Amino acid sequence: MAKVEQELDALSRGAYSASEALRLLNFSRTAATRHISRNTVVRWLQGYDFGPDHEGHSEPLWRPDYQNDNNLVELSFRDLIELRFVKAFRDIGIGLPTIRACYERAAEEVKDDRPFSTQRFRTDGKTIFLEITEGLDEPKLVDLRHRQNVFRTIVEPSLKDLEFDASAVSRWFPLGIQRRSIVIDPARAFGRPISSTGVPTEVLARAVGLEGSTKKVAFLYNVSVTEVRDAVSFERKLVA
Repeated sequence: MAKVEQELDALSRGAYSASEALRLLNFSRTAATRHISRNTVVRWLQGYDFGPDHEGHSEPLWRPDYQNDNNLVELSFRDLIELRFVKAFRDIGIGLPTIRACYERAAEEVKDDRPFSTQRFRTDGKTIFLEITEGLDEPKLVDLRHRQNVFRTIVEPSLKDLEFDASAVSRWFPLGIQRRSIVIDPARAFGRPISSTGVPTEVLARAVGLEGSTKKVAFLYNVSVTEVRDAVSFERKLVA
């Protein structure tokens, strides 16, 4: 894809470098999740060789929307959302082979190679999840009770802060769907985190550091004090 076409494509799909994606993937409203590394994301999305002589090869979980060569990582918004689900499964100790099987089954069921970020999965998530995890040889998913618990504690909460348009995810509200002061929308600011009125959260947080006052920054940028405070809190958790 030519550079101009890539830039136009990114206007609607969002575009995240490895460092930007990792900050968002490692963001959590709680302290209960593990941080993942750049190498882990590369392995998930570009595959990797294994064995004493690298005789084995693990294929990527899926092909990212943008071409990624020589360990370059650039992700779309939907790639980012799918990775959130993969990371959530890894956080509770589900192995990559099981995640791969789930992913392949889900993609086939939903008829989309980004199954977890579809409206269909949002609507029928519990049914689909119980179907795609049936019969897998994974201790955490061996029976219906365990699988229902995983859906209730891991999958369902990950869906609740997402908003959908038509068939796919359109926005992510990292502070929660009921608290819309911060939004990640691929159609706005290339998918960077912004306040509800459109100011990048990093800009507001940096301004508070310089001005020393949330009220002054709210006045300067014509936003609410709540937006400024939430932007500062969000940015602090991104680097935690």
